[in-house]
Amino acid sequence: MTTVAVRGEAVREVDPELAEFTVVVSARDKDRDTTLGRLRERADALRQLLERFGEAVEKRETGVLHVYPEGSGKRGERIAAYNGSVSTTVTVTDFAALGEMMLAVAGQEQTQTHGPSWSLRPGSPVHAQLRRAAVTDAIARAREYADALGAEVVELVELADPGLGRAEGIAQFSAGYGGGILRSKSSGGGYADLQLDPQRQRVQATVEARFTITAPVL
Repeated sequence: MTTVAVRGEAVREVDPELAEFTVVVSARDKDRDTTLGRLRERADALRQLLERFGEAVEKRETGVLHVYPEGSGKRGERIAAYNGSVSTTVTVTDFAALGEMMLAVAGQEQTQTHGPSWSLRPGSPVHAQLRRAAVTDAIARAREYADALGAEVVELVELADPGLGRAEGIAQFSAGYGGGILRSKSSGGGYADLQLDPQRQRVQATVEARFTITAPVL
């Protein structure tokens, strides 16, 4: 029988499920112990501040701890000061609290914030839904080709993720673009509402399939 090879694809634009931002607290002093003490105090203050937001914070993870001496610029090993910093990555699920949270964090002494970035969960059901839709698209394409030849689809020979079948594949990917308006809720913390633009996620799934069809009418 004649074989038809097709590629099924599905694309969706969906709301993000997670927002992530990074916080870096720093300290600097001529005395090393003073620098370390201030760094510890600021890191503890950040932890306590984030705990105020309860379940809005899914997780927080400590990143790089960096402590180093700063030279005086003169000959020898004279030290002008000690610098220290520690980074924390914060993952948020309650976007309504995100704006206030980031403003509160940014208001802390010697603190930098970076973010947010938006994403879907690795195990999001959206991915499974897209894979099913891609299979449906592959079947529809095979039927269209068969119909154009005056034939009918008989059976599935092969179904594979991109690159795993005999046909050359295209990798799945997920990317984001800006869209929508998000306003943070105030909880009396003294910070103004912050408008955020969450990135809707563009998700694509691709599958490769081969079907046999009845003899074409040429």
